[in-house]
Amino acid sequence: MAIGPRLDLRQSQSLVMTPQLRQAIKLLQFSNVEVAAFVEEELERNPLLERDEAGDFAAAERPAPDQVAPATPGPADAAEAARSDMLPAEGTGPLDSPEYAETYDPGSASDGVRLGDGHGGSQSFDSDDRGIEDFAENATTLREHLSEQLRLSFHDPVDRLIGAYLIALLEPSGRLSVTSEALAAAMGAEHARVEAVRARMMRFDPTGMFARDLKECLAVQLAEKNRLDPAMQALLDHLDLLARRDMKQLLAVCAVDAADLQDMIAELRRLDPKPGASWDATPPQPVVPDVLMRPAPDGGWLLELNPETMPRLLVNQSFTARVLPRASREDKAFLAEKLQTANWLVKSLQQRAQTILKVSSEIVRQQDAFFRHGVGFLRPLILRDIADAVELHESTVSRVTANKYIATPRGTFELKYFFTTAIAGTSGESHSAEAVRHRIRQMVEAELPDEILSDDAIVAILRREGVDIARRTVAKYRDALRIPSSVQRKREKAVPA
Repeated sequence: MAIGPRLDLRQSQSLVMTPQLRQAIKLLQFSNVEVAAFVEEELERNPLLERDEAGDFAAAERPAPDQVAPATPGPADAAEAARSDMLPAEGTGPLDSPEYAETYDPGSASDGVRLGDGHGGSQSFDSDDRGIEDFAENATTLREHLSEQLRLSFHDPVDRLIGAYLIALLEPSGRLSVTSEALAAAMGAEHARVEAVRARMMRFDPTGMFARDLKECLAVQLAEKNRLDPAMQALLDHLDLLARRDMKQLLAVCAVDAADLQDMIAELRRLDPKPGASWDATPPQPVVPDVLMRPAPDGGWLLELNPETMPRLLVNQSFTARVLPRASREDKAFLAEKLQTANWLVKSLQQRAQTILKVSSEIVRQQDAFFRHGVGFLRPLILRDIADAVELHESTVSRVTANKYIATPRGTFELKYFFTTAIAGTSGESHSAEAVRHRIRQMVEAELPDEILSDDAIVAILRREGVDIARRTVAKYRDALRIPSSVQRKREKAVPA
């Protein structure tokens, strides 16, 4: 056999992930916050993209296609450029006609209100560039709040220096993990003086700061309220017994009756174990739903995309038509690339919106009993069920339901919430795992102090209700719900607090 170079012609098929396809897949699994950030980056990067500020108001004022005036013939070079292979000719109207703009508008925006011209000055606020942050007072940080109290409480420069060092070492929870001996050695000060400054600063607002452990933090707060009596001190010395709900031992240690112990535990629960944690904490951002749901007049449900989370974009092709006749070859290539990217982004956003609405509608249809009657009627559901119903791949459904929320009459839920595993029933039917967990929580909350349900008792009740479940599954669900064991619940409910 001769060995040498030769030419072969082969034909094969392969799946190629183009950049546009990767972008569409990425947009599909993005949350509304990530989509908004991505659109902002594209608006800065692509000169042919612009935000549709007018919304539906401009679309309502757009003339019908049969009412558009015929196009005025332009220069020869513009016509030749419009027929070129680099830029497709779209639209036959004038350059400023709306037909040159491809609009993506998934939601319905409210019409804008135009203020009329009045006498005595303008009624528009467009010329005022100040924001609300210019008028709002800046929040004081915890260290600034403590430093102000330090300046007012200590006049000796050495004490102020020790206090400033303590503030610098303060943990976010309000505790100090450094011992006084280490502080005194680092600053070259006396141990007794450092402890005296720290003891005085523990009374700063919020009370309980600069403590080294939970016991000291709670003791300072109780002393501030004049409630640190011997019985309360004994309770603080045995917080481990309180954690185990060993009420009998606590009654003996504190030398009080059940009613007094109940009041003491209730008072402990009203204290702040981490007084510094909530001072500088950033308030949680509310979840903005992607889909809005409301009852329909005919007894069904109406679903619509939230217009606040869906960006509206325009592809400014009129700008391309104006610039194109005077552009060089390199500029034409640049405009062609940006035009293709802009059109693809608009179509990807439109397809993303339609897919989210399609999948959400099918989820609502299959979980109709949940929205009407509650969590106990949540049926088992997997991705394949929705994928087969809407004729999409399971991976597409998984991306659509990730980080997407729906606002319903029963609250705002993530779309992933409605997908739960199935638990077999005694009669052949299946039950949702989330519905079973909800039933376990209901049984534990309804149990009496002298009738605490063990895991075996919960299994027996569920089997009588038609749920075939194992004891280890009940224990796993109980741990996931942060429900203590039957022994701990019996100790806790013996002396409720």
